[in-house]
Amino acid sequence: MTAPTQQRNPWVMLALFLGLVSVVALVGSLSTMAAPEVYSQFEAPSWALPGAWFGPLWTVSYVVLALAGWAYWRTDGETQGFALYGIGLLFNLLWAPLFFAGGSVRLACVDIVLLDFFVIMTVGLFYRRSRTAALLLLLYFGWLCYTTALNIAIIALNDVR
Repeated sequence: MTAPTQQRNPWVMLALFLGLVSVVALVGSLSTMAAPEVYSQFEAPSWALPGAWFGPLWTVSYVVLALAGWAYWRTDGETQGFALYGIGLLFNLLWAPLFFAGGSVRLACVDIVLLDFFVIMTVGLFYRRSRTAALLLLLYFGWLCYTTALNIAIIALNDVR
């Protein structure tokens, strides 16, 4: 029997992963239209990056996330790994609308901590099939750790809901 990865064009699948992650990125982007004003209202920690850096860094993170999913798919990845990957995408999708559009910094913090948890779980599952996919997810996780720490610092330094 032919493996699923041999039945589909890998470039089409890469495009699908990039497309899926792009939808998440688009929702985040649309939710952050007022980000400069929202972000500038907060007292930020001394280690906070300038607001202009976030768009490019999130873009790189999304590309890395898509490549991780694709690398895992190329190994005939298990359904459980894809389920966790999808749950992580959902939590990622929710973070920017909660933080920027919804004005719920605390709920956004809960969301991103859950995202961190699911990404680490996904790294573990991906590692069993593809070290490349796991390493790519760890790069994404590094950015998430910074974003999580910043979210927590903003809560600590500001009177937010």
